[in-house]
Amino acid sequence: MRESVQAEVLMSFLVSEELSLRIPVELRYEAEDPYAVRMTFHLPGDAPVTWSFGRDLLMDGLLCPSGEGDVHIAPAGPGECADIGIRLQVRGDRALFLVSAAPIAAFLDRTDRLVPLGRERSYGDFEADLDQALKAILAEAEENAG
Repeated sequence: MRESVQAEVLMSFLVSEELSLRIPVELRYEAEDPYAVRMTFHLPGDAPVTWSFGRDLLMDGLLCPSGEGDVHIAPAGPGECADIGIRLQVRGDRALFLVSAAPIAAFLDRTDRLVPLGRERSYGDFEADLDQALKAILAEAEENAG
């Protein structure tokens, strides 16, 4: 049986300083992949887009700026119940989303009940996952080289 936690939240997609859109975002966490959280963004007129990143990154982002690379999460204002900003980047393109911290904290609390923090290693099959990931990377490298 697959154990998972799901939630749907509304986020503000900040298109520009003058324009933002409220969009549904599906949050998903699976015990089989205990370090990752998935967010599926349902943007108007586009196919859903899913991002996967560390659960600890999302937790840290509730309290202080966190993330290097393509995902940055930080409180958008003072106080524990402030909104949080989620910035996603692909090459030079960036997308910024704002969401209330409360539903994110509630979602993370439910993930912690499923897989307690610090106990992730006892879930999932990391050696098989690592082997599969390495094979995919090697196959892609060979395909790009030839």
